[in-house]
Amino acid sequence: MTTATRPRDLLVAALVTAVLANLVVRLSYASLPGIPAFAGVTLGVLGIAEALTGNALRARIERRPDTMPVPPLVAARAVLVAKASSLGGAIVAGAWAGLLLHVLPRSGEIVAAAGDSVGAGIGLVCALVLVAGALWLERCCRTPDDDRPDRAR
Repeated sequence: MTTATRPRDLLVAALVTAVLANLVVRLSYASLPGIPAFAGVTLGVLGIAEALTGNALRARIERRPDTMPVPPLVAARAVLVAKASSLGGAIVAGAWAGLLLHVLPRSGEIVAAAGDSVGAGIGLVCALVLVAGALWLERCCRTPDDDRPDRAR
């Protein structure tokens, strides 16, 4: 049995990445290309897809009427996808945050920074949507026995 992903682990990964990304951006911002406004939207779409998949799997795991049982291997794969997505989303969110921390204060002075602020903000929100969707998918894959309060963890 795997343990549930801890939000503090994701936060640490995001913070470390934000610091490193901010350092890289500070050293090389002038040579970087512009950030497209919708560069991070794909992550948001993946997060929504994972949340919807979680809802469908949850209904099947709870054996609601008109649903087929979930093979254990499918649930295990879904948990692996959720764990990888939550960590990946946290790392990318940290990268977007590191960029945003550099360009947002300069957006009033530098035209490129204003455009990059929009792209970084959208990217950050979409990466957080991926993290939320992945955590929801992981939660939905729990069996009813996992939710008992007397179960040792």
